[in-house]
Amino acid sequence: MSVFGGVFRQSSARLFSTGTCARTRMHAIPKLRQLDRWTEKRSVFGVYDNIGILGDFKAHPKDLIRGPVWLRGFSGNELQRLIRKKRMVGERMLTEDKHSLDKRISFLYRRFNRYGKHR
Repeated sequence: MSVFGGVFRQSSARLFSTGTCARTRMHAIPKLRQLDRWTEKRSVFGVYDNIGILGDFKAHPKDLIRGPVWLRGFSGNELQRLIRKKRMVGERMLTEDKHSLDKRISFLYRRFNRYGKHR
């Protein structure tokens, strides 16, 4: 045995308490929510899936999407979306909205350059 044999002895007893087990509270089974199956969003889900098969591929589904001009058929991150919005409708925006948009673009530009995926 070493000189410190008695000092560094391991004991199997815990010196702290883990507390009591939290009791799981059981409530009544919640009632099912009544969903409206024919809302506008649910009723048109999958409408454009067969447009190529049934329509001789004349129209692309992204051409049939209704929404803001800068979002139609767009996929990308927030910085790309805001730059696209500024290019398309920036000159028609109100001063305060354009200022907020420019601030957000500059913040995201710095952030992506510092902490982007390529770093």
